[in-house]
Amino acid sequence: MREREERMLTHIEQTLEFILENIASIAIILFEFIGVCIIIWSGITGFLKWLRHAGDTGVYLARGLAMGLEFKMGSEILRTVIVREWQEIGIVAGIIALRAALTFLLHWEIKEEERTEKKE
Repeated sequence: MREREERMLTHIEQTLEFILENIASIAIILFEFIGVCIIIWSGITGFLKWLRHAGDTGVYLARGLAMGLEFKMGSEILRTVIVREWQEIGIVAGIIALRAALTFLLHWEIKEEERTEKKE
């Protein structure tokens, strides 16, 4: 009887793990797609603003890039749910650190641009 209960729990655990991996994989792809779409849209719109000599082009583009990177960072965080080996965890951690640094720099640039615009 005990062995049957253990097998049943193992089967439930494997099923839940399978469901979690599939949900996480779908969410990762969705977040990556949203992030890429935001970056492309911001780039195209930023270019059009630049052609029209709009004053807020730099801030607009930086905000769009930061938002796109936030979605891409979210996908990397979700990726940590499904990785199995320490080497993969290290790679994901490195990607998260780089994207966080880029996001920080973009937010810093946005603040500097806004300060410059207020002074003028």
